[in-house]
Amino acid sequence: MADIVPGDNTPLLEVRDISKTFPGVKALDGVSLTLNRGEILGLCGENGAGKSTLMKILTGIYEPDEGGEVVFDGRPSKPRNPREAYEQGLVIVHQELQLVPDLTVAQNIFIGRERKVWGGIGIDDRGQVAAARRLLDRLGIRIDPTAVVGQLSVADRQMVEIARALSFDARVIILDEPTAPLSIDESEALFRVIREFRNENTAVIYISHRLEEVLELCDRVTVLRDGQSVGSKDAADLTQQELIEKMVGREVSGELRPPDRTPGEVVLEVRNLNTPGLLKDVNLELRRGEILGLAGLVGAGRTEVARAIVGADPRSDGEILVRGRKVDIANPAQAVAAGIGYLSEDRKGTGLLLTKSVKDNVALSSLGRHSKASVIDDRALAGIAKKQVRALAIKTPSVDQQTQFLSGGNQQKVIIGRWLVRDCEVLIFDEPTRGIDVGAKEEIYAILNELVASGKSLIVISSELPEVLRLADRVAVMSEGRLAGVLDNADATPERVMQLATSSHKSVMEDVQ
Repeated sequence: MADIVPGDNTPLLEVRDISKTFPGVKALDGVSLTLNRGEILGLCGENGAGKSTLMKILTGIYEPDEGGEVVFDGRPSKPRNPREAYEQGLVIVHQELQLVPDLTVAQNIFIGRERKVWGGIGIDDRGQVAAARRLLDRLGIRIDPTAVVGQLSVADRQMVEIARALSFDARVIILDEPTAPLSIDESEALFRVIREFRNENTAVIYISHRLEEVLELCDRVTVLRDGQSVGSKDAADLTQQELIEKMVGREVSGELRPPDRTPGEVVLEVRNLNTPGLLKDVNLELRRGEILGLAGLVGAGRTEVARAIVGADPRSDGEILVRGRKVDIANPAQAVAAGIGYLSEDRKGTGLLLTKSVKDNVALSSLGRHSKASVIDDRALAGIAKKQVRALAIKTPSVDQQTQFLSGGNQQKVIIGRWLVRDCEVLIFDEPTRGIDVGAKEEIYAILNELVASGKSLIVISSELPEVLRLADRVAVMSEGRLAGVLDNADATPERVMQLATSSHKSVMEDVQ
């Protein structure tokens, strides 16, 4: 962390005793927060702690209850909508991207503020593209400003969203889980931009569940719990364990390794798996009652291995064997029939029907079992969903609640419940805790370990190396579309995993030999 830039000692932003009540829920209860000039302030808390509600008040999406106030640069701030907040100099980059997929990068950056040609007739496309390129250069990312956003990767779209925020004359930027889809190099590029942005007239609020990032990047950390502020402390004086305990209000185990297990026979075997343009001769084995972690950098081929196994992506070569028998899997339905379930990394995009109920989502993979002559047995489905709600401790008013209104952790439990109903022997979890708070992560970890104890076999893909090391009995490391090595958990130090993940295939083979 760099030192805070000296200057005016008055805070740039103050939140004083702010509350917000929704029908039956006190989302914020007398929250206070101070953001100093030149500061990067980490804002932490479990899902439901009030972080998003507070940010929506600051940016004019919600109006706070009577009493309390927000002071921005010494003046009362009461934006009635995000546009007014932007005009004041307060900009937020949401976790859920707000881009228009059919427009170009440059058009998205300047949407609603299009640059006009001389005379005010028509849009200065050339000028917008040049300005967009300058912004992207500041991020250290090579993205074509004329590219259509819908054709970009998730990571590149995230960087475009951040570039749009920087295109405003912002005094305060709020970043909500900005690195969730980013690689290590892309995250470092973002951190560099954040540090360069802050000066004696600017500041940053940084929201993330990646606590190691918060402690590395931020000068100070404020914690919310159950709608209340529970204190602020210099990041240099905090450990990750102390921060977790402040967030959840209880002690959380610091154990970073899986329990002792004795895996059984091989239930899934992947032989010489190849895909067009990426995967090359990948060989894997998964045993009964085992968690196999799949590690590697973004773009190494982790997700592509999972998608090729379940038939979501085409294979150019290779075989899949279930309990020693070759199976033909050309699509996810055939994978399910073979006993393999895949939980996508894109929980909201492809994992859930957000406008459908908990009941509908839990039953999605087994509708055929509970229908006759195309008539669905709704009562049976409700009973199945209620059983999973109880078993997985899903927090929902009822099984008829739309899943879009559940927290990230509870949404993930709904997906897990769906596959438990289907009773797949092999489950592949792709980024199972992305965007989920610390307390909910603990619950997901416990569920995964219980599944393995019951005889299920899991492949867990995660960009968070501590998560892989905590869960996996063995760690398979991908690099450049190839399997760089497989390590027993006892041998899987962070250094060894990263050595494999960052090695070329040639150097890995030389090291193995």
